[in-house]
Amino acid sequence: MAFYQYKARNRQGQLNEGRLEAASARAAADSLSNAGLIPIEVKEARSGTKTWLQLRQLLKGGITPEALLILSRQFASLTRAGIPILRIVEGLRDTTDNKVLREALGEVSQALNQGQTLANALAAHPHLFNSLFVSLVEVGESTGQLEQAFLQLAHYYQLELDTRRWVKAAIRYPLFVSLAMIAAMVVLNLYVIPAFSGIFARLGADLPWTTRFLLGTSHFFTHYIGHLALALLASAALLWRYIGTPAGRYRWHRWQLRIPIVGPLIKRILLARFCRSFAMMLAAGVPITRVLTLAGTATGNAFLTRAILGMGEGLASGNSLSAVAAKSNVFTPLILQMFRVGEETGRVDEMVMEAGRFYEEEVDYDIANLTAKIEPLLIVGISVMVLILSLGIFTPMWDMVNVAKG
Repeated sequence: MAFYQYKARNRQGQLNEGRLEAASARAAADSLSNAGLIPIEVKEARSGTKTWLQLRQLLKGGITPEALLILSRQFASLTRAGIPILRIVEGLRDTTDNKVLREALGEVSQALNQGQTLANALAAHPHLFNSLFVSLVEVGESTGQLEQAFLQLAHYYQLELDTRRWVKAAIRYPLFVSLAMIAAMVVLNLYVIPAFSGIFARLGADLPWTTRFLLGTSHFFTHYIGHLALALLASAALLWRYIGTPAGRYRWHRWQLRIPIVGPLIKRILLARFCRSFAMMLAAGVPITRVLTLAGTATGNAFLTRAILGMGEGLASGNSLSAVAAKSNVFTPLILQMFRVGEETGRVDEMVMEAGRFYEEEVDYDIANLTAKIEPLLIVGISVMVLILSLGIFTPMWDMVNVAKG
């Protein structure tokens, strides 16, 4: 996702300027059109501007998936009760504890008083309500099924939260062990090994390579730790800046899908997210090209987003959905089969939703076994570290004892 600066006019001809986050300039223009605005100019914000915007939003705060889940459930319940939309928005504005959400709902309330639709009013806050949220609300308003639209959104965010919690639980133990290993290496190199260096120097004998390796790393840490810290910070800043560019973000997201063990899991999570959003919007009556744009953006992965947006161009050329999906080279045989069966039966949304459920089950299984897959690697890493440390410290001491006995 990137930030885009835009100029657009509303239906009254008034000029609006601002910034929004989208997968591409075309997706940004679609979001503006969906909000009832006519795009005049859409261009990507400069790298420095994007970094500042991201930092400002981080400091200001935003709406978490938990807040969006609760908001969707509240909208669905109050809509089912027959309460007018304006009263629902005003009531939620007065009861929410989130300052950013309260301000946004206040502006939404003003827009509703001016005669705008709820979808258009929400679309004026793209950093809080994404295109998927706005599109489903727009379909719900146009079909008179706003309650169902919010129920679908609540189900979507519930699944997103469940996936995040499972991933966090799975990586907590490996992360803790990895941090403990790093902390142990730092303590050993700064305090333990230097205490033995004097003893080894007085030994005056040829030291084994393990001991020389430990002494070398310890010397580097003790004398250049400040330079190392600055180099790491500079590298992290440069990497962050590069990832903020379209080319860097594309390569970074493509590399994520190729990480051993973790990459396939990430891809299944993203495909499950795509299937959920695709099936939800297609069933709601959103045009297929618009569905691909929104579902591709919803993955949050620039590599997959670019491939899925290309499918829309293929459909515009008259190709079938299954054909353009096969050419994208990002979908698994299961999803491609579901596309073909859906086209033959006229139930693409149901078939893709089934694929999404299958991947959700696969993700559950993979996350449950993720720790078991990573544990052997951690054990090997700890074993190698202990072996080098033992050989490096105790081998010269054994030689010294043997010399004293001789």
